[in-house]
Amino acid sequence: MDFRVLLYYCYTPIEDPVAFRDEHHRLCLRLNLLGRIIVAHEGLNGTVSGLVADCEEYMRLVKADPRFAALEFKVDEAPEHTFQKLHVRVKPEIVHSSLHHVRPHEKTGQHLSPQEFKALKDRDDVVVVDVRSDYEYNVGRFKNAVTLDMENFRDFPERVEKLKEFKDKKILTYCTGGVKCEKASAYLLEQGFENVYQLHGGIIKYGIETGGEDFDGKCYVFDNRVTVDVNRVNPTVIAQCHHCNTPSDRMINCANPHCNAHVALCEACGQQLDGACSPVCQEHPEKRPYDGTGTYPKLSNHYNPEQGLLSYRPPGA
Repeated sequence: MDFRVLLYYCYTPIEDPVAFRDEHHRLCLRLNLLGRIIVAHEGLNGTVSGLVADCEEYMRLVKADPRFAALEFKVDEAPEHTFQKLHVRVKPEIVHSSLHHVRPHEKTGQHLSPQEFKALKDRDDVVVVDVRSDYEYNVGRFKNAVTLDMENFRDFPERVEKLKEFKDKKILTYCTGGVKCEKASAYLLEQGFENVYQLHGGIIKYGIETGGEDFDGKCYVFDNRVTVDVNRVNPTVIAQCHHCNTPSDRMINCANPHCNAHVALCEACGQQLDGACSPVCQEHPEKRPYDGTGTYPKLSNHYNPEQGLLSYRPPGA
């Protein structure tokens, strides 16, 4: 395939996120990359797509910066761009949470390679914890994983009470690429959990390096693909169509923009409901036209590095 998709993050201090954002955006424009990148005082988090040579050059230049020398890219193949535009934004955090005080580059859970995670996950003294949102783990998760009924990662601190019964066990956290686990595992240590680990590189790296054994369903991703296959060893479908309850891992956004729910909807129900998650949403006067994909990316506005300078600026910037 001619294109690559790069998923990455790095918790490392960035003194001037606004200046870094502008410079980084120009780099992505020069390399014809599309995607979403978040810059904050605490680090860098992104997913981008581009031609193979452009992605190789991007990875080389990013890792040449001493601040990102330890950054690891998860690399996947694609037949075309998986994004339709480029956004490089400055935000308070590189993953939206309510854990602003947590600094994973100073203290976080012990990293496990995919092979180490696989060897530990089924032991009696271990509990595997999914720290992702409900619409993500509903379409795919590790066998026997504990889920936390969260609409958003910022709800994680409120769900830690559910894990206190496992304080005498090894806690193995996982997420899509690892960025949420850095803060989740650090917070668990802060709350008195002693044996806290995280799947380094997340589900994506686990699939690449182990064949994805015992990951049921598909992995939700934040680009035009929506979900990707992980398990090449013992794959199964665990999601059910939101409307008819038949097995289906075909994820859509509800065509009603005021709902926009992330749900599984089989092909037949997608056609019947015209891309909506329910008859009520189907009748909404502002329902978007359904093209069979269930995704509604906005067309690129080709914004340049000078745009967005009035958006979030860190205190004192």
